[in-house]
Amino acid sequence: MTVDVSPPISLQPEGKAFNPAQFLRVRWSIYAILAAAYILVFFQRMAPAVVSADLMRAFGATGAALGSLAATYYYLYTAMQIPAGVLADTLGARISVTLGNLVSGMGSIVFGLAGTFWEASVGRALVGLGVSVVFVGLMKSNTLWFRDRDYGFIGGLTILLGNVGALLAAGPLASLLTLWSWRTVFIALGVMALALAVLSWLGVRNTPEDAGFPSIREMEGQTRHAHRQQHWWHDLRGVLATWRVWPGFWINLGMTGSLLAFLGLWAIPFLRDLHGLERAAASVYTSIGLASFAVGALGCGWLSDQVGRRKPFLVTGTLLYGLAWLGIVYLWTPGVCGGAWFALMGFSCGPFILTFAGAKEVVVPARSGMAIALVNTGLFLGAAILQPLFGWVMDQHWTGALVHGVRVYSAADYHAGFFLMLGGVALALVASTFFHETRCRNIAQGD
Repeated sequence: MTVDVSPPISLQPEGKAFNPAQFLRVRWSIYAILAAAYILVFFQRMAPAVVSADLMRAFGATGAALGSLAATYYYLYTAMQIPAGVLADTLGARISVTLGNLVSGMGSIVFGLAGTFWEASVGRALVGLGVSVVFVGLMKSNTLWFRDRDYGFIGGLTILLGNVGALLAAGPLASLLTLWSWRTVFIALGVMALALAVLSWLGVRNTPEDAGFPSIREMEGQTRHAHRQQHWWHDLRGVLATWRVWPGFWINLGMTGSLLAFLGLWAIPFLRDLHGLERAAASVYTSIGLASFAVGALGCGWLSDQVGRRKPFLVTGTLLYGLAWLGIVYLWTPGVCGGAWFALMGFSCGPFILTFAGAKEVVVPARSGMAIALVNTGLFLGAAILQPLFGWVMDQHWTGALVHGVRVYSAADYHAGFFLMLGGVALALVASTFFHETRCRNIAQGD
C-alpha cells in the first residue's frame, strides 16, 4: 500500500524557491507531536474498561455509577466538540492542543489522587475537557498540511496511531496493573500530557505559511483558499445549516458511539460475567477489536482515496457491523471464533473515518474544523448516552449477585443492554443511505 504524500517542487508567491525536504521534516514533526497527543487521548478513553473492577471497589460504585463515571469523559468531550471546531478554525491547532494537554494532564492527576467518587468525577471531567480539542485540532491541521486526495489515507493513519493508545490501554495496561496501582498509572498519564503541552507550543505551527512555506494549493500551482471574511458565528450557522454534514453525525452516533461504549467499558465485564474470562484474557479480545478498528480505518481511508468514492464503504461497513453485533450477542464463544467476531466488529467500523472526509468536503475550507467537529460530536454523544444507559438497563434486571464487592450480571441483563446497541446499528445504517458522495473532492468549491 503506497500513497504519495510528498509536496510538488514549486515556487513561493514571491518567486523564492523552498526546500521540499525541509517542508516534509516540518510537516511530519508537527504531525508526530499532535499524533502523540492523540495516542494519549485514546488511552484515556479506553482505560476505564480495564480498571472497571478497581473503580467499583475503590468507590463502591454500581453499574450505572461506573457507567456515569466513565461517561463523564464523553459528556465534556461531546459538549466541547463544536467549541473545539471553532477554536481550530480561529486559533489553530497550536494553541488549542497546548491548552487541551494542560487541562487533561491536571485532570488525570486529580483522578489518580481522588479519594471520593465526586473527586474522581471531577478529574475525569477535566480529562474529557482537555482531550476534547486534540482530535479536531489534528484533523484541521491535516486539512492544511496535506492534499485533499491524501486526506482519507492520513485520516486513517491518524486513527491507526490513536488506536495504539487504545491497544496500550488493553492488554499492556492489564499487565502493568500487576506492578502499579491504577492511581499511579493515571498520575503518570497526567505528567505525560503536561510534557506534550510544552512540545505542542514549541513545535506545532498552524499552517505552512506560519512556518515560512507556501500553502499546499500554491505548491500545486493553484490559488490559496480565501481566509475567513466574517465572524465565526456566521460560519458555524452555515455548517449547521448544511444538511450534507448531518448523515455523518448520525452514522457516528449509532455505529462508532456504540463501539466505543462497548469496547471502552462493557466488553470486559461481559466476557468476565458470561464467559468466565479473567481481565487479562478478556482484554485480548478488546485489543483485537481495537486493532481491527485501526486497520479498517487506515485501509478504508486509503482505498477510498484510490477509488474516488466514500459512500459505498460506509454503507457496507454498517451492514457488516450489524452482523458482528449479532455474532457477539448470540454466537460468541472463546477462542479463534470469538476473536474473529471482535475483529469483524472493529474492522467494519473503520469506514467511519470517511465521515470526516465527507464533512470537510461539503463545506468551504475555512469551516472545515467546525464541520469535522459536528460529525465528531455524534460519535461521542453516542458513547456518552450508551455507556451509562447500558449500565442502567442492566441494573434494572440485576439479581443482587456480588463477587469480591463487584456486581455480576446475567446473560439476560446483558441482552437487555445489547438491544440498545442494535438500535444504534439501525440508526447508522439508515443514515449511511443519506450520506452524500463527494468523489473525494471539495464540492463546496467546485474543484
